[in-house]
Amino acid sequence: MAAAVRFHFYLFLLSILLSFYPLLSVNPENEALLKLKKSFSTSNSLSSWVPNQNPCSSKWEGVICINNAITSIHLSDKGLSGKIDIEALMEIPSLRSLSFVRNNFSGPIPEFNKLGALKAIYLTKNQFSGPIPSDFFSQLGSLKKIWISNNKFSGPIPDSLTKLKLLNELHLENNEFSGPVPEFNNSIKSLDMSNNKLQGAIPASMVNFGANSFSGNEGLCGKPLDKECDDPLAAPKPESGLSWAVKVIIILVIAAVVALAFIFMKSRRRNDDDFSVRSTQNNRSGQNHEDNVVQVHVPSSNRSRGSEHSSKKGSESKKSSSRGGMGDLIMLNDEKGTFGLPDLMKAAAEVLGNGGLGSAYKAAMANGMSVVVKRMREMNKVSRDIFDAEMRRFGRLRHPNILTPLAYHYRREEKLFVTDYMPKGSLLYVLHGDRGISHAELNWPTRLNIVKGIAKGLGFLYSEFSSEDLPHGNLKSSNVLLTDNYEPLLSDFAFHALINPSYAIQTMLEFMVMIEQALHAA
Repeated sequence: MAAAVRFHFYLFLLSILLSFYPLLSVNPENEALLKLKKSFSTSNSLSSWVPNQNPCSSKWEGVICINNAITSIHLSDKGLSGKIDIEALMEIPSLRSLSFVRNNFSGPIPEFNKLGALKAIYLTKNQFSGPIPSDFFSQLGSLKKIWISNNKFSGPIPDSLTKLKLLNELHLENNEFSGPVPEFNNSIKSLDMSNNKLQGAIPASMVNFGANSFSGNEGLCGKPLDKECDDPLAAPKPESGLSWAVKVIIILVIAAVVALAFIFMKSRRRNDDDFSVRSTQNNRSGQNHEDNVVQVHVPSSNRSRGSEHSSKKGSESKKSSSRGGMGDLIMLNDEKGTFGLPDLMKAAAEVLGNGGLGSAYKAAMANGMSVVVKRMREMNKVSRDIFDAEMRRFGRLRHPNILTPLAYHYRREEKLFVTDYMPKGSLLYVLHGDRGISHAELNWPTRLNIVKGIAKGLGFLYSEFSSEDLPHGNLKSSNVLLTDNYEPLLSDFAFHALINPSYAIQTMLEFMVMIEQALHAA
């Protein structure tokens, strides 16, 4: 009997302890909220906040809980003033939303940036004032809603606001913010910056918010406001900012310099071609030559001795080479076969065209191999060692979209550059030249493949020649050659370090003219 009485007594004590367990378990957050209440100068409206009670009970006004954890504190229209104890709020780790709307708080913005898990801050219609530090919001990456309107905040809009990737509501209206409107991400759905002291042009990415979002800022201009930006500094326009008179003067000066450089370079060219195409009309009758023959002349002070032909004996070749004249044909790539200078001299030739660096010829040799020989006239200032080193560097290149040279020939006044011949020709010719079967085969998938190949080739060049000023060289459609399978091959690349300074200046000036024309067209 006594044992039964003791059992019921212990059961009664246990039930009493369990009834107090929820109260004991929430003591830390209870104490935190009481500390917050104590920091307010006037807190009569928070009479329901008393010790030894669970804040998540319905009796605690303005406290919102989920699963017995405090997630929001909404104290709107409570007539509160004084200080907001941030240290007390830091003791509530589950806190996600704060609202002190329509109270009497003043002074600088509290250190809400210490509450890194906040998702919403509502401070509308208080008397907060002063600038907000630029990095204030940098530690509040979870913020989605910021309402700090109808206060007296001043200074520029904090730059850290623009870094909040989750922000979708931002209300800054009726403050004293100044300076330009920063450009925000596209996640914002509700925006209001009206009635501040903002200045400058409204970013183009923000015009969809409507004029009401920016009204009341006398210094703002541009869409969506009905006020054009007159100040070039406030509203950058596509124009370069130069007057038409200045543009005309710049173009004339550039044109004059280019013309003088062209005249100077033309005057330095020799009257006789050191590498030319000679027709059979100049040959003696009875000689068995092709219609056109590639002829290479050796510089000499006495041409009547017949030393101009590169097919002379080796002693004369060495002699001319010692004078800095003609050297041998140096093979860089023998994958297509090997040939020598005499083979080129006897080859049937066809003029392909004249480019910025010189002329190009197709040479069909007796062994059935066809190559392209380029005469590089604008490289006569480069030394033999430098030219050899660069040519060997080119010869080591291996990429499916790069035209690797086969051989080269060095002379002080002129350089020869030998590459493989592409029967389909250049992209320019296939697009705009003979509109035959090659043009008909140039469908959109093929064109896309060509674009991809050019991009791959450019990526390779910028990797291999990363230290050069212009790794892509003279990139244009006429310098993009096509294989039988329409695979693009880039040519005339990375020559900038080898060409004469005067021609380099001319090239850059032409590039400047092209840029000026593009700006003018824009």
